[in-house]
Amino acid sequence: MEYLAQAAQNPLIPTAAELIIGTVCFVLVFGILGYLLMPRILRMLAERTESIEGGLARAEEAQAEANRLLEQYRQQLAEARHEAARLREEAREQGAQIVAEMREQAQGEARRITEAAQAQIEAERQQALTALHTQVGTLATELASRIVGESLTDEARQHRMVDRFLGELEQPAARQ
Repeated sequence: MEYLAQAAQNPLIPTAAELIIGTVCFVLVFGILGYLLMPRILRMLAERTESIEGGLARAEEAQAEANRLLEQYRQQLAEARHEAARLREEAREQGAQIVAEMREQAQGEARRITEAAQAQIEAERQQALTALHTQVGTLATELASRIVGESLTDEARQHRMVDRFLGELEQPAARQ
């Protein structure tokens, strides 16, 4: 009773009738809301869960695809580096071959130039010897004609004089 007495005096404490009506209304509203809204809420939560899980699955698939593409890129990069190294090595070999060929050509050209120079030197030497013989013969004939006192301009006389001179040179050599 004391509770009722306090309820009459305190407006914040509900009466027993209010408590029963409030509880019935609460259960009724909660039941209706639970019956009508709960399936919608659960469906929306399920859809949201599916979309999140689907997004995660798509993200995992995208990550797997990205990893596969990354691995493919790395393989292509490794192949490109290998190919570049092979091409550099081929270029180095070709360069060495070209240098060797050019060196061989230069040596051949040097030999050819040296041989041509030696042939030219030999030809000029022969030409100089011929000119020297001609000049020595002319000077010897002129000197001999002064010594002998006869003119040796006649070719037949020159031959006779050279033969006689050579004969005189052979006689002392034969005596010894």
